[in-house]
Amino acid sequence: MKKILTLALLATTLLGACEKESKMAGANQPSPNRVVVIPSDGKTASATILVSQIGHDGKTCNGCVLDGGDYIHVDCMGEGHYCAFAASVQLQQVGTAVTATTTDTFGLTSEDIFLMPARSLNYTDANNNRIFLNIPAQLLFRDTTTLQFTFTGLFFSNIAAYSNN
Repeated sequence: MKKILTLALLATTLLGACEKESKMAGANQPSPNRVVVIPSDGKTASATILVSQIGHDGKTCNGCVLDGGDYIHVDCMGEGHYCAFAASVQLQQVGTAVTATTTDTFGLTSEDIFLMPARSLNYTDANNNRIFLNIPAQLLFRDTTTLQFTFTGLFFSNIAAYSNN
């Protein structure tokens, strides 16, 4: 009986320690919604990567993308956090207007459309300030000549404009 009580106490202690460790590790994880800037080596421009989680399970979706008059589900697009998303882009700012054009042809999707949900991405600017790059929800179409996508209507702010749900 004493052995069983000791084993139960030991198991409870270990499970509690693992749970605390898991919670502590999660607290230090970077946000899944962020802008990653990879500095250049001097020969090329810096690479900018938009990172987020998007999309939802197709089992619970009756259709979210209009295709030829019918609503269909396309994996890893639209609202939700089902899929990891990363897109290498070139940011362009003219006045307050900000756009981001993909730099890899099929890194975002092999489809000719991309349904982007509204997202606020953590960003550290050139002056080391923590700000947000906000991307409004939009349906993007692949450019028929360059085969790239261009996100429009982006803007920077000191607080997140979207809840990232």
